[in-house]
Amino acid sequence: MTEVSDTELKKVIGDFLDMGLVENIVAMFQREPRYFPWIAEILNDSRFQVRLGVSVLMENLSLAQPDQTDLATPSLLALLRAEPSLPTYVRGEAVSVLAIIGSPAAMVGVRAMALDPDPLVAEIALDILGEGL
Repeated sequence: MTEVSDTELKKVIGDFLDMGLVENIVAMFQREPRYFPWIAEILNDSRFQVRLGVSVLMENLSLAQPDQTDLATPSLLALLRAEPSLPTYVRGEAVSVLAIIGSPAAMVGVRAMALDPDPLVAEIALDILGEGL
């Protein structure tokens, strides 16, 4: 049997999400919690379907394994602090995924982004917090 590197597996996960095969990825994450820290890296993709798939994945996992989803929080918080800043669409999606996780640590990240210098990212955070216009 051939070993698959983590890099290759992350690409496959992104490709599956791009094809709409979220259920397959949900099953993978349920069996391997070590994949949760990869969420930010997978989310940092130019393909809209991949980013949407990450949100759907995390929504499913937050229902099936709510005690595991917070494992993705540190990587998402690091993504939001990346220098130089990542594209607005990636950062906004990261804020949304943190809200899906909903843990105290994740929500600290959402609240922090309400003060983000990018008005679109701040608006997403404020909407999540119920403080939007």
